[in-house]
Amino acid sequence: MGYFGGFTVTFRQHGKKSRVTSQYSGGRMFRRKKRNAEKMDVKIDKPERLHGRHVLNRYEDGMEKCIGCELCSAVCPAKCIHVRGADNNPESPTSPGERFGWIYEINYLRCIHCDLCVEACPTEAITESKLFEFSFTNRQDAIYTKNELLVDLSGKPQQLEWEDWREGEDKNTSGWMRATAASGDANFTGVVAWSGELGHGVRPAEKKSE
Repeated sequence: MGYFGGFTVTFRQHGKKSRVTSQYSGGRMFRRKKRNAEKMDVKIDKPERLHGRHVLNRYEDGMEKCIGCELCSAVCPAKCIHVRGADNNPESPTSPGERFGWIYEINYLRCIHCDLCVEACPTEAITESKLFEFSFTNRQDAIYTKNELLVDLSGKPQQLEWEDWREGEDKNTSGWMRATAASGDANFTGVVAWSGELGHGVRPAEKKSE
């Protein structure tokens, strides 16, 4: 880029198009219920496909989507996912397949939120919410287990005490999928579709960008 190009980037930040940083306390004022807390905790709108904290989804009948195939663990570049599958109990199956995710752990000290696990999953079991603000007081809390990642019986992500959930951050947690995915359809190449899941049902495909 050179020196001139670098200064040009700086100059573009000033003048009529200058960027204004929102006054934001990170949720502290909101939790303390201080005066003008709402103004100090205003966040910009999040992109629809923001890569945030993961969730493990269920089907509309309540069964778990994860089949313990370990593809998400294999594709993860940060090696932060640990999965072990086990055979389903024929009398009381956990998932519709022969196997289910017996152990599922994500180490958020390593996760880079690349979303490759979402694309690799053949059943759309692992997706990401819009939550990106969560901190830990010890390293063990950073390792999310299946009990913490799995959505509740209403289809909503569990909200842990160290997570700063806001309105809308738990919506549209189904990951967008390509037509080449295992549950995709070649007739919808380039069109994003939603899978049926507990609490949400089947969503219409997204509109193509013109």
